[in-house]
Amino acid sequence: ARLDDAVDDDARGMLAQGVTGLRRYGPQGERRLDDLAVFVQAFAPPPRMLVFGAIDFAAAVARVGKFLGYHVTVCDARPIFATARRFPEADEVVVRWPHDYLASVEVDERTVICVLTHDPKFDVPLLEVALRTDAGYVGAMGSRRTHEDRLARLREAGLSEEELARLRSPIGLDLGARTPEETAVSIAAELIQLRWGGSGRPLATTEGRIHHETRPETP
Repeated sequence: ARLDDAVDDDARGMLAQGVTGLRRYGPQGERRLDDLAVFVQAFAPPPRMLVFGAIDFAAAVARVGKFLGYHVTVCDARPIFATARRFPEADEVVVRWPHDYLASVEVDERTVICVLTHDPKFDVPLLEVALRTDAGYVGAMGSRRTHEDRLARLREAGLSEEELARLRSPIGLDLGARTPEETAVSIAAELIQLRWGGSGRPLATTEGRIHHETRPETP
């Protein structure tokens, strides 16, 4: 049973990220032993992470997104900031108005959209498009005051309360993050929680299996 659980957990994680590879186990599901080799082949491409706003926080989010297996795109309208040199971990860096770029690409329920622009002239038109896509996750950075102002502007743009309810802002889980790297970890934690249905509580305070039996429809 432990072996079955280990293989099941690993295979689900790999398939969710579009990863093909070999995993090795011991007789009780121990990782990295050589008693059993399991090959997992994923036919789906990696999910996409679209990061808007070429700021320091975006560099950290791009790094953690790549670490989690996403195909990462960083987009900003300012060519002086949106450069491959500043975002070496990103799969692509796009210089274009964010809302125009988002409207031109394919978005599905596995797509993650992170809006880090901090500027209404960028993020309001962008979120107007993003919240009407099939993206599994739409998050925006900013203070609670910024969030309230953003919601008011989006209502003026004609978005419904149902559409606005999809927006996760302030972005990330409450970890007390301060630095760009810590903020990126809090965003990654929220993505993982949504994908697998975790509680977000310390594991030491929970009971039962660490890995959940089922997962919701998440990015």
